[in-house]
Amino acid sequence: MATELQLKSLIQNLKDYRHRYLLKDTSTLDESATRILVNHLLTNVFGYEELEEVKTEYEIKGSYADYVVQLKRNKCFVVEVKSIGINLNEGHIRQTIGYAANEGIDWAVLTNGRQIELYRIIFKKPINTVKLFSFQLDDIKQIPIAAKQLVYLTKHSILKGELEQYWKKSTALSPESLAKALYSEDIAKLLRKTLKQDTGISFSSEEILIALQLVILEKQDMLLKVKSNNKHSSPTKEKSPPTAEDVEYIHVNVT
Repeated sequence: MATELQLKSLIQNLKDYRHRYLLKDTSTLDESATRILVNHLLTNVFGYEELEEVKTEYEIKGSYADYVVQLKRNKCFVVEVKSIGINLNEGHIRQTIGYAANEGIDWAVLTNGRQIELYRIIFKKPINTVKLFSFQLDDIKQIPIAAKQLVYLTKHSILKGELEQYWKKSTALSPESLAKALYSEDIAKLLRKTLKQDTGISFSSEEILIALQLVILEKQDMLLKVKSNNKHSSPTKEKSPPTAEDVEYIHVNVT
């Protein structure tokens, strides 16, 4: 986990990046010019060695990904770059995911230099993708929040396996994962014992599991209502790193 000093350093580097590149009129920059910004982001902000660890125009099945970041021969993530003047869209997402999926890489980053998004590829049939976050680097208010998650893309965190830990933690605490753990025979036995002590009444495992299922479904419904209400309200507090309930699942056909 990143230390307070590492986070402060990353926040300052992100602010320097914003001041150097994003306060100017960059609307006319094309994709090749935008790569200059992304080179700085990958090397000066995230800490990777140019050329040795940042592979450009990486060939994948006849096409070329803009970058593949590689450490100790391990391909860590794909980076696809779009022109800074273009808003990222669904087509860009699918292209980025396609590169990562075809190369067997778990992580993909899509950016136009001012917006950055992180995706996790789930190698199942069909291939699924989870969107972990999206941040505007030109928004000074987002930088402290973004740093707490962008830190997992830094060289230091990748080498320590913290990106994978971040992924496991976010999925393990999802409502789906917790519901699966709770709706089990072991939990039913524990609840039977507790309820017998509290009420003097014996309940079957089936009765416990049915009641537990109702509790879980009711909680899921409450979460959906809260998320729906939050979409229509302005954020007033700093966000915590997302769990799987916050991320977006995308189905992708990869050829």
